[in-house]
Amino acid sequence: MNTIRDLELKGKRVLVRVDFNVPMDDKKNITDDIRIRRALPTIQHILEEDGKLILCSHMGRPKGQRNEEFSLAPVAAHLAKILDREVTLAPDCIGAESEAMVAAMQAGDVVMLENLRFYNEETDNDPNFAAKIARMADVYINDAFAVSHRAHASVVGIPANVAEKAAGNLLQTEMDFFHKAMDVPVRPLVALVGGAKVSSKLGALENMLDKVDSMIIGGAMANTFLKSQGVDMGASKTEDDLLDTAREFVGKAEAKGVKIYLPVDFVAADRFAADAVCKNVTFRDVPENWMALDIGPASTIYFQEALTDARTIVWNGPMGAFEMDAFARGTMAMCQSVASSHALSITGGGDSNAAVKKSGESANISYMSTGGGAFLTLMEGKTLPGVEALR
Repeated sequence: MNTIRDLELKGKRVLVRVDFNVPMDDKKNITDDIRIRRALPTIQHILEEDGKLILCSHMGRPKGQRNEEFSLAPVAAHLAKILDREVTLAPDCIGAESEAMVAAMQAGDVVMLENLRFYNEETDNDPNFAAKIARMADVYINDAFAVSHRAHASVVGIPANVAEKAAGNLLQTEMDFFHKAMDVPVRPLVALVGGAKVSSKLGALENMLDKVDSMIIGGAMANTFLKSQGVDMGASKTEDDLLDTAREFVGKAEAKGVKIYLPVDFVAADRFAADAVCKNVTFRDVPENWMALDIGPASTIYFQEALTDARTIVWNGPMGAFEMDAFARGTMAMCQSVASSHALSITGGGDSNAAVKKSGESANISYMSTGGGAFLTLMEGKTLPGVEALR
């Protein structure tokens, strides 16, 4: 797979698929521009090489209809301020007017195409739609790791129509860090996995059994594993149709010599609410009609000890309902433990990254992946369509 630095860009129309699907408030002010800033190395390289920069992205879920609520206009304006140069928003992502705008570009110009998802053809990977966008480009660069697990027109259709194509700096960095963590890790390699559902991460759990030395399981996922071992979890969220699967997984781990760490206590509550009545209980003492909503202090120490000797840590999913302060302590403690470790640490997924940001430890994590779904796809041992399209 080529990287952007393998290509000659001078004077060429360089189409970059970015992920500028950024959060905005009700006044269309961008509240977190990290996705834009993570694309800056690629953007600046193209401009330094005197390329003609064309950016394309989706925004929200307009469901195939033109909806100004999901326009990229605020993003174009924000990027212009960062770059201190004009960023022209095209009226559409296809069509004669947008093509004319691109044709008139000079070296160093920046044009942003309007929201790709104003057309269902984007998510349907319509070949004609992809071809219409591709004819505006001499070079295609994928710098949108977060959507590279989706076989959409801008991810796999366009590169099929452009001879010169490569990975941008962000995509290459994401792949390099994942390779270091999962393919050639410094051991011991510890996976820290949380979140709500075993079902959404079963493929990743199964694949990681052949890679990790130990695995810490928290969040609501842990409830299903404990219930599979005969523990009464009260009214806690569980996936009862996966009890046999969870039991078999623990058996496989034992056979492979992979130690599984499960919570030994919880912060339990009488209801799922910020002002609920809470108390610490052991894993065998969750009251009837109460819910386990965070790992308890003993589990925190237990998990911290499991991370002590780790030299590589891969984390996906929080330890509890950290959005509410009453149930955030366990996840915050894990953030601090991972951040203070001597390990190469990689977090992936929106919730994991949000937790790290909330803890104030972002600067102390080796790498925070920009893509939850793409990160999980790699954890499952699968390839990314967006990466395969560049080969």
